[in-house]
Amino acid sequence: MSQLALPLRLADHAVFASFLANGNEELVALLSGMHDSPSKSGCWLWGGSATGKTHLLQAVCEQAGDRSVYVPLAMLAAAGPGLIEGLDSREIVCLDDIHTIAADPHWEQALFTLYNELTASGGQLVVAALMAPRECPITLPDLASRMSHLPTYNVQALADADRAAALQLRASHRGLELPDETARYLLNRSRRDMASLYALLDTLDEEGLRAQRRLTVPFVREVLQSSAGVHLLR
Repeated sequence: MSQLALPLRLADHAVFASFLANGNEELVALLSGMHDSPSKSGCWLWGGSATGKTHLLQAVCEQAGDRSVYVPLAMLAAAGPGLIEGLDSREIVCLDDIHTIAADPHWEQALFTLYNELTASGGQLVVAALMAPRECPITLPDLASRMSHLPTYNVQALADADRAAALQLRASHRGLELPDETARYLLNRSRRDMASLYALLDTLDEEGLRAQRRLTVPFVREVLQSSAGVHLLR
């Protein structure tokens, strides 16, 4: 597992096997083969919140192991750009939420240096943001130019018809059985964004283990009604 000096851990569910690729097949194929067939530079992922960008970056690092490193910039930006010094020793560097450090001259210079060092060493830079490179508010012209030349992929949000399948795939990866009826009930009774649905699945997993119950509709209904932190549709 890749780490910085800070205690970063990859999420145990963030693997390619638990990511439903519908609408993102080309991107998933590229990323899942990156550790074996390195490209020249890496790529830029962009899309809205809860579309799976973080999942994909961490899946790349899970597969590449210690040859890679995952850096959540939204979480670590305040620690300063010294965090990414020396990361060119890794073959793959994944930077999440790169837009959060845009317009910071110190971070931008450090990122420009890292890009050049990775290019020189044959490494790859994989970044994720809410927007495409040309829309990201990077102010250092040379860095903006480098980023705009990265292959760019818009991470597509799952269609409503695929959300139940994504939930069931995540459940299966965790050793849970999520029947079709229960999956449909969750979609009809909770927020429909995948981040909320996955968080709800985590809660159901914990409660199911505690109560030694399967994820049937009656049990899920009990959990939803008793969980103050779960926002249900009215």
